[in-house]
Amino acid sequence: MEVTTLSFENLHNHGELFANMFRARHRAFIEHNKWDLPQANGMEFDQYDTPASRWVAVHDNGQILAGIRLTPTTHRCGIYSYMIRDAQLGLLSSIPSNLLDFEAPVADHIWESSRVFVSESVPSSMRLRVQLQLRHEMVISARELGATSVLGLIPEVSRRIGRRVGLECEPAGPILNFDGLDCVCVSISLATKLH
Repeated sequence: MEVTTLSFENLHNHGELFANMFRARHRAFIEHNKWDLPQANGMEFDQYDTPASRWVAVHDNGQILAGIRLTPTTHRCGIYSYMIRDAQLGLLSSIPSNLLDFEAPVADHIWESSRVFVSESVPSSMRLRVQLQLRHEMVISARELGATSVLGLIPEVSRRIGRRVGLECEPAGPILNFDGLDCVCVSISLATKLH
C-alpha cells in the first residue's frame, strides 16, 4: 500500500493514478452514494478540481483505496471559491447555507478537505489502516502547504474515526442530513500535528 499526494505539477510522474482517483470517486459518490454530480468518461469531478487543489490517494498497484481533496480557502475560480464557503453563500443548491456556525474563512493557513472516501472494495480488516494512512498523509500535505487547520464537511460518525487516528474534529456547525446520512462541518487543528 502506498500514499501519494497528487497535484497538477506532479501528475505526469504517476501514470494513471490521477485518472484512477476520479474513477474511484465516480464509484464512491455517483454509483454507490447515488449523488447527482458532474461526470465524464466514468470519472467524477467538479469546479473545485483545479490546479490549486491537491489530491491524497491511498493506492495499491494503481487501485485507489481511499482519497481526499485539499483546496485552499483563498482560491477563486470564476464565481467559486471552496465548497463549504460556496454553500454558505447559497451557490450550491445541494448543500444548505447554514452548515457553519461562523462566516466561512478565507485564509492562507486554512484549507478545505472534501471528497473524502474509502473504497467499498477495501475489506473491513484493512479499513482502519487505510484511514490512518489517508489522514496521516492529509496532515503531512496540508502542513507542507502551510495549513494550520483544515475545514471539512464529513459524516458525523467520522468524527469518531478522526479521534481513532489522532485528529480532533471539532464541530463547526449543525448536524445536517444528506440522503439519510448525518453530516457536520468540522474544524481540524493541525497545530498539534507538527511533529
